[in-house]
Amino acid sequence: MDFDFKQSTVTLAEVAEAAGVGESTVSRVLRNEGSFSRKARERVMEAVERLGYVPNRIAGTLASAGSRLVAFVIPSLSNIVFPDVLRGASGVLEANRHQAVFSVTDYDPEREEALVAAMLAWRPTAVMLAGFEHTEGTLKMLRASGCRVVEVLDVDGTALDLAVGFSNRAAGQASAEFLLKRGYRRIGYVGHDLDRDTRAGKRFGAFGETLASSGSPLVGREICSGASSVESGRLGLERLLERHADLDAIYFSNDDMALGGYFHCLARGIPVPSQLAIFGYNGLDVGRVTPQPLSTIRTPRVQTGQLAAELVVTNAPPQVVDLGFELVAGATA
Repeated sequence: MDFDFKQSTVTLAEVAEAAGVGESTVSRVLRNEGSFSRKARERVMEAVERLGYVPNRIAGTLASAGSRLVAFVIPSLSNIVFPDVLRGASGVLEANRHQAVFSVTDYDPEREEALVAAMLAWRPTAVMLAGFEHTEGTLKMLRASGCRVVEVLDVDGTALDLAVGFSNRAAGQASAEFLLKRGYRRIGYVGHDLDRDTRAGKRFGAFGETLASSGSPLVGREICSGASSVESGRLGLERLLERHADLDAIYFSNDDMALGGYFHCLARGIPVPSQLAIFGYNGLDVGRVTPQPLSTIRTPRVQTGQLAAELVVTNAPPQVVDLGFELVAGATA
């Protein structure tokens, strides 16, 4: 026997009829805006529950120039960095009755362009993206969109509108200076795709320049394919040490990879930091509870999301806000 599970969608008009009120009253109740009586609200909500009505947010968004939709186009969900930004922004947006939606680019600029086009079709009040490096097509769409644009997690570049973050180049420089002051001279690097993750590329560039200017240039590097992970950090360090066994410090592109390197040292009996120092980036919570707390740069990810959202809901003028970062000495360097 064949079953047809398709059924008609409950409409606003049907809710209004069931509640014995006008459609405009139903709309005001569901948006919790404007005037309506307590009795009208109770009747509307009872009808909504009985009929199983779900408001058409897309239609409401497209019909209004004052959309409350905020679109996030982020590179990854594989570590806590971007979820932290989303968490910070979501709290502010919800408190101000804005709705957040997000999509993931996997660090692919062409995919970012396609997702920005899809998000703009919803007529959001703002689009939030990571960094300043976008395709020409993405830039053209954003400039013509009429919505606010917030670029987060970087200040090393020219903002389209609003930008909130910190200097990745300054973080790379500070990391190199820290290791040099501790006496390390044979320093290597383990990271992931620097062409796609342009912020990691900026950190690596400034790190290498600082080492070179001090007279102790980078000895070797290992760039791992694919997304950054604990496993890729472990394998990357293993391969780098096969080529340069006398390294005394390793700079990793982020804490995920640095933790992988740390686990490799534990497994191989390599003393940290007396034989090999390890330095990361991001300041993830897990790095504080390892047997030796990770030496790293802590970034204000949640605060970045919070401030980015505040600038949107208050319709702030175009600006770039540098929140800075914290160097965490830890115990691995």
